[in-house]
Amino acid sequence: MPNHLQDTVTLNNGVKMPWLGLGVYKAQEGDEVVRAVKSAIQVGYRSIDTAAAYHNEEGVGQAIAEAIQENGLSREDIFVTTKVWNTMQGYETTLEAFETSLSKLNLDYIDLYLIHWPVGGKYKDTWRALEKVYKEGKVRAIGVSNFNIHHLEDLLTDAEVVPAVNQVEFHPQLFQKELLEYNHDKGIQLEAWSPLGQGKLIEDESLKAIAAKYGKTPAQIILRWDLQVGVITIPKSVNEHRIAQNADIFDFQLDGEDMAAIEALNQNKRFGSDPDNFIF
Repeated sequence: MPNHLQDTVTLNNGVKMPWLGLGVYKAQEGDEVVRAVKSAIQVGYRSIDTAAAYHNEEGVGQAIAEAIQENGLSREDIFVTTKVWNTMQGYETTLEAFETSLSKLNLDYIDLYLIHWPVGGKYKDTWRALEKVYKEGKVRAIGVSNFNIHHLEDLLTDAEVVPAVNQVEFHPQLFQKELLEYNHDKGIQLEAWSPLGQGKLIEDESLKAIAAKYGKTPAQIILRWDLQVGVITIPKSVNEHRIAQNADIFDFQLDGEDMAAIEALNQNKRFGSDPDNFIF
């Protein structure tokens, strides 16, 4: 059970990844994303999640470089995730996309590289490219995002490397229990994007009641719940106060009754796209 902001989970290849990270989806390239990332690292975050499709890798790279220097850190202290976008999937194009991301981030290596969505007919070739850069030591771990069980089963029939991470939409109204258990059985770490349901879940009355009990915010309750069900979580924010607040979840523990009550909020409701009905 993580008890500190910098606590890590050990992935299936031995690499250690922080349980909590900052997501930068929709953070504007330039000052906005630079400020958000630097604020997070100042607070104590050590994991930053971006993607080619977010169009802010350069700002993320700049912020990491500045934060390392300003906080007396080293590159090894920061865990950086990025992803290959759908239009670049395929073997050769993914290799190109990886080098582009590496260059924009201005890094010598990436900690975790993900396939952003399971593009039919392409994700297996994309995975071969990820295996290549992994074996070459350019990335410490490789994984997928938005893969359902049948996508993973298909990928694993040919994969030489089992994905280390599967990053999916996961929150109290989309408690993907079967997917969570499948990934766990395969040694794949589940990671939550949109853990707060695009901010909509913080208005839920039952979550407000649980929050009052612990003297926390609904957002903090949800993020703590993620960790207690064994899911890495990466709430996004560009607000310095909320970035700090989201990290203040290591001084309490939800009891079994409240864990069950949060799980019971499940409606199989998505705020983002469905991987099986995504227009690639």
